Amino acid sequence: MRATPAALQIPELADEPGFVHGFSTLAVGSVGLKHAPDREPVMGARHAFAHALGLDGVELTTIGAVHGADVARVDEPGGSVDDVDALVTNRRGVAIFATFADCYPIALWDPEKRVGGLVHAGWRGTGAGVAPAAVLLMEREYGCAHIRAGIGPGICGRCYEVGPEVASQFDRRFVSKGAGDRLLLDLAAANRAQLEDAGVKAIYDIGMCTKESYLFPSHRRHPDGTRFGAIVALT
Repeated sequence: MRATPAALQIPELADEPGFVHGFSTLAVGSVGLKHAPDREPVMGARHAFAHALGLDGVELTTIGAVHGADVARVDEPGGSVDDVDALVTNRRGVAIFATFADCYPIALWDPEKRVGGLVHAGWRGTGAGVAPAAVLLMEREYGCAHIRAGIGPGICGRCYEVGPEVASQFDRRFVSKGAGDRLLLDLAAANRAQLEDAGVKAIYDIGMCTKESYLFPSHRRHPDGTRFGAIVALT
């Protein structure tokens, strides 16, 4: 039987020189500190995740993930930027990190300007337009014009049941009928459309659902506080 990999990547972005990205699996354990009873195993899981991406010894810069659309640039490695849901950088040695349990990680990369970014896109952030906000900041701060995007694992449009109060905030093309009075929301499709509207022409999707795949924790499947991580780093 094949061993579960410690991290997965979007194939189309996996071999970009100087750009590293990946999504941790449950093979390394939970990387989320917020609900963890013990800090030590979480930090060990984070180190194992970084090691799987060849980033031993690199200090992570963490996205606070407040479910909004604020974006910041990172010029020095380390610490946490608590009031944003996306970070962008052009600095080598910076490794942007965030945790997820059904929300979508979106990796951004401009190979010409050598600028990378990571977006945390749940339903609130998607509704607020966090992914296009990150694209706009890359354009404004660094002059990016050839951004590529990779949509990582998240809860898919077959599994993400929401109420009408959430569904009403999205275009009807991203909403379908679920069981009873529930509705199904396709966050990956909504983010893809937003990225396209923002001018991103190359968009790749890993196509993995966190609720359907046991490679990743899912709040909808098991609301136990476990989290997977995403890293975008420039080397």
